[in-house]
Amino acid sequence: MERVKGIEPSYEAWEAAVLPLNYTRRVARILAARTAIRMRGDMTETPASENAIDAPSSPHRIRSFVRRAGRMGPGQQRALTELGPRFVLPFTPSPMDLGATFGRDAPRVLEIGFGMGDATAQIAAAMPGTDFIGVEVHEPGVGALLKCIGDLGLTNVRILQHDAVDVLQQMLTPQSMAGVHIYFPDPWHKLRHHKRRLIQPPLVALLASRITPGGYLHCATDWQPYAEQMLKVMSAEPLLTNTAEGYAARPAWRPLTKFENRGLKLGHGVWDLLFRLSTPPSRPTR
Repeated sequence: MERVKGIEPSYEAWEAAVLPLNYTRRVARILAARTAIRMRGDMTETPASENAIDAPSSPHRIRSFVRRAGRMGPGQQRALTELGPRFVLPFTPSPMDLGATFGRDAPRVLEIGFGMGDATAQIAAAMPGTDFIGVEVHEPGVGALLKCIGDLGLTNVRILQHDAVDVLQQMLTPQSMAGVHIYFPDPWHKLRHHKRRLIQPPLVALLASRITPGGYLHCATDWQPYAEQMLKVMSAEPLLTNTAEGYAARPAWRPLTKFENRGLKLGHGVWDLLFRLSTPPSRPTR
């Protein structure tokens, strides 16, 4: 296919090029540009709205992440090779048997975007009676958490290296998680990038559907404008109830990371949000 005149291989460029056109011509140019970009192989890992739930009417897959390049250290690579087959679960488009996965019946907590896994490992080590499912697509982070699992001898952690939206929609059943952790997601500082933020109403509604009554959703961020959006979005979800008047104190289970501690010493703020799933009222017995 010929290159579309005036359209560069990025969403921002071709959107700017077609905005002045009337609606019919704009739609035609956008569809042609998308086809041209896809055929050139430029639409690979950075879709326009990575951090949103799939919209049925959207012609493209929208992911909950951005895959970024990173270097694997030898320890991470070794952990990935040796421990990956045991602790990294394959994605399957069908509900997980959590009892068989962990070999026991225990409360389960989902963490989305665990980064390098330090906090995840510390929490799992401090709470051996709880099982943790960490979702992360960044391979060095997966290797780092696997290394922590080996160093600490953890048995209550499993990893899914896949899009969290797919995991929530296809692998986790309703009311199967005692809690969900989302710590320091990408704040996407620029206004035009706010649509890429992870905490949006559709995702929060999906998370709420996977939490058991009385379970919790715990988010944390060091970017105040994002904290304000999180508070607004989570407060609007009818299934969730805030445990605090606004922001919560850092729960004891969330460790203070080196990055966070350094920021606090410089006067930077950190905002925790802790919401619980409302317990439905019990029906009167006759």
